[in-house]
Amino acid sequence: MSDVSGSWTLPPLVYHPERPERREGWVDRLEATVTAWPVVVRARLGDPRVARLVASVNALEDQHLNMDEHALQTSTEALRVRLRRDGFSLDAVAEAFALVREVSRRTLGLRHYDVQLAGGYAMLNGMVAEMDTGEGKTLTATLTAATAALAGTPVHVVTVNDYLAKRDAENMGPLYKALGLTVGTIVHGLQPPQRQAAYGCDITYTSNKEIAFDYLRDRIALGNQPSSLARKLKRVQGSRQGEGTVMRGLKFAIVDEADSVLVDEARTPLIISRETPPDREQQWAETSLDLVKQLEIDRDYKILRTERRVELTRAGRDRLAGLGDELGGIWRSSVRREESARQALTALHLFQKGDHYLVQDDKVQIVDEYSGRIMADRSWSEGLHQLVEAKEGCTVTGQKVPMARITYQRFFRRYQRLAGMTGTAREVSRELWAVYRLPATRIATNRPTQRRHMRTRILKSAELKWQAIAERAAELSAGGHAVLIGTRSVVASETLSELLTDAGLEHEVLNAAQDKHEAEIIAKAGELGRITVATNMAGRGVDIPVDERVLEKDGLHVILSERHDASRIDRQLAGRCGRHGEPGAVQAMLSLEDPLLELIYPFIIRWTSALPRYCRNPVALFVFWRAQRRAERAHSSARRALLKQDQKLGDLLAFSGGLE
Repeated sequence: MSDVSGSWTLPPLVYHPERPERREGWVDRLEATVTAWPVVVRARLGDPRVARLVASVNALEDQHLNMDEHALQTSTEALRVRLRRDGFSLDAVAEAFALVREVSRRTLGLRHYDVQLAGGYAMLNGMVAEMDTGEGKTLTATLTAATAALAGTPVHVVTVNDYLAKRDAENMGPLYKALGLTVGTIVHGLQPPQRQAAYGCDITYTSNKEIAFDYLRDRIALGNQPSSLARKLKRVQGSRQGEGTVMRGLKFAIVDEADSVLVDEARTPLIISRETPPDREQQWAETSLDLVKQLEIDRDYKILRTERRVELTRAGRDRLAGLGDELGGIWRSSVRREESARQALTALHLFQKGDHYLVQDDKVQIVDEYSGRIMADRSWSEGLHQLVEAKEGCTVTGQKVPMARITYQRFFRRYQRLAGMTGTAREVSRELWAVYRLPATRIATNRPTQRRHMRTRILKSAELKWQAIAERAAELSAGGHAVLIGTRSVVASETLSELLTDAGLEHEVLNAAQDKHEAEIIAKAGELGRITVATNMAGRGVDIPVDERVLEKDGLHVILSERHDASRIDRQLAGRCGRHGEPGAVQAMLSLEDPLLELIYPFIIRWTSALPRYCRNPVALFVFWRAQRRAERAHSSARRALLKQDQKLGDLLAFSGGLE
């Protein structure tokens, strides 16, 4: 669970538009399925208007090239009027894109490619543009953001972290300013007046976490009544409700790494809370752990790893009842006792250090399993965080009691216009449409790809796999290649690092523990003979520049050490090589002891001893594919269940006068 505490007080803002909450029954879902076909077909086959748009923009290029600064400024002011009068008509958008491209060339030294024009137009029409890594999504977004802002629509460009929000706002800022647009940035640590000023700009860059929590805090200040009319009526009645808001509504959001924010992060509810006394939580957590350590697996409880939960058996509940009677107090309540036991068993068996969290400075720091980053200021809910702290011997903190909550699914569905961009949307295109009504469209690369996908190697054991990867890295490095090895967890990256060190191979490690040095490590990953070991590269948003001498030797070589729960993550890592039509190679080196198979097919381990050291069996490849599909379906089901639960909770809280 995500968690941030606190509130603030500011003069009230008067305009807070957003899309009403959508309640869907079976008729709505049927209608969505029927209406999806023409949208999806157009997204898959290509919109014929795109070719006309690109031709129109190119036709206007010479005209803008010959304009001086004054003429360009006059043209910009005339375009503002036209966009506000005609909306996003094809001719008006073509003129806007041509103007943005010319201003970008003059201020940034960057000229938008034709494929970037297509991506910008897709997003302006409320789509998710799938563009390969290195195709310039950040620059593409300026077309959409600037056009919408010139039309008078406040735009939020949402990225996956503060670093990217600040970097993109600074890099693209000169372009927007040359168009007469203001740019704001929201990062962690800003005070309310600074946030209010940033949201008051034409274009605001922010991370998904910061903007969602700002929205929740505004909802608390508004008393769950965001409409302008409701607020005016309250003020007429003399109420001060609404003071303290920083945002001015949810008009248009462009979501970078849309699959990560809208899909992966959708499993995490965002909560604003108050804290309970730490001493009480420590006593409860330690008692809970002592209690469950007296239970026996299989007899008293079962671990359902696929669903990531623990189930108590009848014998386990009876055993707990006896132990609870001895302890007295809250432990005599069957509901409280059994829920505490389930959470304690979850902390002991399903949450592992190095995979799900790190311990730093006496604190349990959650690691994002999709991006490999530490998620500062976040904690698990319902006592789970306190149980993990007690398990690791850390100082137990107070539990967060929710004051307001929302999921990313419900939050982003409230934008009046929503669009996105990512390198991997194909795998989740159905979910994007079902939840957000967002069609995904594939944007062609500017240059044909030269990336080579080499044959997958499957080793019998994890030990043999890591040895083979180390040997392969040594071979490639000696040949002058740059090597990037992707791992799923901090533990895996450190295991491989030890092997490389023992082999005398110089290398860099990028995981949650080295997150602060990320840009420096990535900048060197494409150098001659360089070996880089990295946990999940998804959403890092930093390109790897490849040395010319490396390009002469077939470019960057990427090794995937494991399959992830989502095939999109594998594609994102593979996309780190072969950018801009450069050469590159990708190879997966797996083992039959990988966690993905243990999670889905535990019986696989039983017959590994009968296989040779190196397995080419196509059945093994199918098992990996099947396990990945099952994991993806399980995560998708969990997200749908969370959305339904969140909607029901919202209804209950609304009925009782609570928030969200």
